[in-house]
Amino acid sequence: MKQGANFNFQDQVVLITGGTKGIGAGIARCFLSAGAQVIVCGRNAPEQLPEADGRKAAFLAADVRDSESLDALFTDIQKQYGRLDVLINNAGGSPFALAAETSPRFHESILRLNLIAPLNVAQHANRLMQAQESGGSIVFIGSISAMRASPGTAAYGAAKAGILSLVQSLAVEWAPKVRVVAVSPGLVKTEQSHLHYGDEEGIAAVSQTIPAGRMAEPEDIGNACLFVASPQAGYVSGSNLLLHGGGERPAFLSAGE
Repeated sequence: MKQGANFNFQDQVVLITGGTKGIGAGIARCFLSAGAQVIVCGRNAPEQLPEADGRKAAFLAADVRDSESLDALFTDIQKQYGRLDVLINNAGGSPFALAAETSPRFHESILRLNLIAPLNVAQHANRLMQAQESGGSIVFIGSISAMRASPGTAAYGAAKAGILSLVQSLAVEWAPKVRVVAVSPGLVKTEQSHLHYGDEEGIAAVSQTIPAGRMAEPEDIGNACLFVASPQAGYVSGSNLLLHGGGERPAFLSAGE
């Protein structure tokens, strides 16, 4: 299916944090194909902005961990666009690091990026959305790491588990004008997959552990975001959409082979 083909976000303004690469860029391409005005933010402007169907995302510089930077970002959005219809709270991530070998400062930085910063971004977005008649949708990008062991990224998994709790609470507090939803990918193939899974042979081997036979592509996540942010999902709030291709093959199935 062509990305964005069945959805119409014409004249809607969509902000995607961390939307310059990886999953975020794939989400941006999907919303561009659906006709949205897409804003991506990051600390530094990329060499190439996401584009699709002859349309290109706009870039605004912002560090989602910094409160003053967020103030400036949302002030710019209000001035330049006058509204915000959808927030995709995507910025985050973690390098591989065993919990026993990392410092408290490292753990705090991972929690700040993956839990505190998304909450602060959502709070800003909610203020804009509550003030407009049409309200809006806030989509948090979660992770399968919130629901199973996450060795090597323990603090990240804990932060993403916090996101799932946060989504449920905000969905109650900010209803009915603003819907709050989580979309939680499993393993996704991006330009940084080699950092976690090795070379192409390693990626292929990991892919065979997934019932779907492959990792997700960024556009798989983008198409799910289109749905949960659309009127077709108007009754979806406080929910978590899990995108893992059928899950991971249980270890016991191969233990006796």
